[in-house]
Amino acid sequence: MWTFEEVLKFSRKYAKRAGIKLNPDKKIVEGIIKGLLENEKKFGFRYCPCRVVEGDLEKDRLKICPCSWHLEEIKKFGHCLCKLFVKK
Repeated sequence: MWTFEEVLKFSRKYAKRAGIKLNPDKKIVEGIIKGLLENEKKFGFRYCPCRVVEGDLEKDRLKICPCSWHLEEIKKFGHCLCKLFVKK
């Protein structure tokens, strides 16, 4: 299982590579990362806390952070559904 700091570091690196950024609101980032870690503990994967885990790995695989929809959501709304990532 990853630590809070490892998820934060990964998320920052990923955002930089993807041309997006982490939400500047540290409380939101902290809450989302805690949710990711809880989901990893409960389900074995860091599923986005804003997505419903159905128990079907094929369907749920798309919900592992960064989820399959985050870039489309950022383009459309300026942030992904959980608000971990935002437009640069």
